Parts: sequence; structure tokens; C-alpha cells
Amino acid sequence: MDFSVDVKHVPLCVDLDGTLVATDTLWEGLATLLLKRPYLLFHVAFWVFKGKAYLKQKVASYTDSSAQDWPLRKEVLDYIEAAKQSGRKAYLVTGAAKATALELSNHLGIFDGVFHSNEQENLTSHRKAAKLVTEFGEAGFDYIGNSRDDVVVFDVARKGIVVSPDSAARRWQELNDGEEINVPLPSPNTIFKSIRVHQWAKNMLIGVPLVLDHNLFEMQAVVAAIIAFFSFSFFASSVYIVNDLSDLKADRAHAKKRYRPLASGALSIPVAAMTWFALVAASIALASLLPVQFILVLALYAVVTTAYTFVLKRKLLVDVFTLAGLYTIRIIAGAVATFSELSFWLLAFSIFFFLSLALVKRYVEVSELDDDDNSNVVGRGYSGVDTNMLIQGGISSAFAATMVLALYINSNEVIGMYSNPWMIWPLVPIILYMQLRIWILAGRGQVHEDPVVFIMRDWRSQLTMVMGGALLLIAMV
Repeated sequence: MDFSVDVKHVPLCVDLDGTLVATDTLWEGLATLLLKRPYLLFHVAFWVFKGKAYLKQKVASYTDSSAQDWPLRKEVLDYIEAAKQSGRKAYLVTGAAKATALELSNHLGIFDGVFHSNEQENLTSHRKAAKLVTEFGEAGFDYIGNSRDDVVVFDVARKGIVVSPDSAARRWQELNDGEEINVPLPSPNTIFKSIRVHQWAKNMLIGVPLVLDHNLFEMQAVVAAIIAFFSFSFFASSVYIVNDLSDLKADRAHAKKRYRPLASGALSIPVAAMTWFALVAASIALASLLPVQFILVLALYAVVTTAYTFVLKRKLLVDVFTLAGLYTIRIIAGAVATFSELSFWLLAFSIFFFLSLALVKRYVEVSELDDDDNSNVVGRGYSGVDTNMLIQGGISSAFAATMVLALYINSNEVIGMYSNPWMIWPLVPIILYMQLRIWILAGRGQVHEDPVVFIMRDWRSQLTMVMGGALLLIAMV
């Protein structure tokens, strides 16, 4: 490395994928393209056959990602700004498609020039190194990169600056005393965050029919419920990955969701795809151990949740009714897995109960909007003027669920199943308390997550559930 030249006259060249932005624009473009337009799969296969350079240009032409959608690394931007302030020129040098590179350069307004791939040349590795040597001479530029492909560019640069290095880039940095830009690295539990293990609490609903049918002490039924729980959890987690991939643009515009692993770039698209495949395979393998009816219910869940991910969640009110139905499907799955009786009363109660909670979820999102009543929830069909209607619908559903419960307690089914059915009556105010409380907390801005998960984590809600379970046991004696 030659430090004898005036640094002000040494241009700074910056890589794009994994360096300036935390994601890979090609992988992300491919993922979003195939999710939204799966019928283009054969076109993509042809583009791959034509070569990676051609593939990049075609994918970029079909995707609607704009410059402001990419998760920029602030640390790299600060480094570039400091170089510019010292009088240096900066160039974006990337293997990304022409449209992607030029749009980002124009958006940032900090680069003096752009070098990018075209349909004939994939500007990476040796080709990138040769291009920069031709333009600036060997050791005539500094280069910021992050990957194995960048090592050959580091070798011909005056100075290599490494960002979040992979193993090959890290070894080069250690051997050549290269500079490093420290950026937040993915935490070990990044994958667990992406599959939202905390959301598995919802799948405890699978055990509800087992409890209500008084089969809790039948080992075979308990084992079946446990298998069903993990099968459903694995599949639901795979859906979360697909949901996050399809919602990248909306999530990055959201104040909180932009920190999700895929939206922030902490989790790469290839790793997410492999995780999705492993989850689906594990779910199907477990489901094969259960009655065929469970597999059919799981398939129904797959169809409904896929429709929700791509279409229904953007439809006013249709989304909340779908969410309530998805919660109810979990109860149906538990019933068929354990051969428990599925009563009309349970289904009616669950629809109204979970509709209320789904409306809480939407109310929280709408209430987080700016004070402008005309502002919209990104990716949803709601605006700021809808809060009152959501509150009315949610509280009405809570009372409807409680009414169904009261009628159930007074039905012949309960009289035949419980020795002391009158002991179940306190469940009515307990359930109503739980639902009204979560609405009050949501109105205070104290609910910031899925309301079902909130209930599972909230100690007061846990206490009410324990009290309800105790009342059912006492009523059986």
C-alpha cells in the first residue's frame, strides 16, 4: 500500500451489495419478483441460462424497488461523507444492475460517477478490479467492500476498507492490515427473530379442545397435541418468512418493522430461503404422524394464510375476519389431531373472541399513525379516521363472545359434562375483564405487539386464564 500520494487526489470506490446497503439487491429482487409474479419462473430460468449479468438487468426491470427502499448502512455513508468533505471524489462501483445503481446514486447525490454491470458484463471480482485499474491505475484508488469477490479488488487498491467481512475478506484484512468499518453484525438469534418463535404461543390454542373435552390425562392425546403444536408452529414460522419477504417495502417504511431481520438486511435472502424449506419439511414430517384430517386442516391454513399474505391483509375488514378465522383453524387442528369433540359453542366463541383481538391489532397500527386523519397504514386498508369504528367493532365482538359463553354455560352440553356447572359462571366476567382490559391498554398506547402474544405474556391475563382453568376443574368434581 502506497501512502506517499496526497490522499485528497485518491478516489474512494464503494461497493453496493452488502457494503453500502445491508442486503443483496439481486437476491432480494428475485425473491420479491417470484413471490408477486410466480408465473415468471420460466422466464427467470431463461435469464439464468443467459448469464448472471443478463439476469441482473432483467430482474431489476421487473421489480418496483426504489432507492429509498434499500437498507443503507449509516456507517458507510458517514465514511463517504467524511471523504467528500476532505475533497475526495467518490464512485459507486457495483455488480448490481444499471437501473439499481443509477437510481441509488441519484437518490443519494454523493457519488461523482457510477460503474455497474450491463447485460454483457457482470462487474464483480476480477472484472471489477480490471475496470478500476484501467480507470485509476493500480493502487490509485481506495476501495470499500465486504465479500470474497472483493478480495481481488483489495489487492489492486491503495487501501482496502472492509465492511462486515466474510471469512475470506476477514483473512485479507488481517494479513494486509486493512481498515475496517464497524457495522452492527447480526446477532446469533437473528434466525429465531425472523421465524418469530415468540408467536408460537398462539399455537397453544391447539390444546383447547383437549382440555374442554376432558382428555388432558390421556397420554396418546397429549402426545398428539404436542406434535400438532410443533407442526403448526414450524409451518406458521415459514409463513412469517414469506410474509416478511413480500412486505419488505412496507416494513422498511414502518417505524418498528424496519428492524425485522429481512427488512434490515440482518438476514440474507438465501439463508431465509433455506430456513423456510427446513421449516416446511419439518412441519410436514410431523403432520404425517397425525390423522389425515390434521394434514387437511394444515393445508387449509396454508391456503388461507397465503391468500392473507398476498391479498387479504390489504382488504378493509376482510383482513381481521381472516385473522379471526386463522385463530379458529388452530382450534380445529387441535380437535382433529386429538380426536376431541368440536362443538358449535367453541367455534362461535372463538370467532367473536379472536375478531375482537384482531381489531385490537389493527387499532394499534392505526393509532400509531400521525395526527393526520387522512394518513394510511402502509400495506393495509385503514386510515386515521377508522379508530372509532375499530374500537366499536372490537368491544362489540368482546361482548358477543361473552354472550356466547354465557349461553354455552346454560346449555345441556355443560349440564351433562360438569358435576357443578354453576361454578363455570365466573368465567363470563373473567373473559370480559380480559378483553376490555386489553382494549383499555391499547387505548393508552401500552399494547405494541400481537394481542394474543400480549395476553400470553401479561401476568394479569395469565392469572385470569389460571383462574378459568381452576374453575373448570372444580366444576368437574
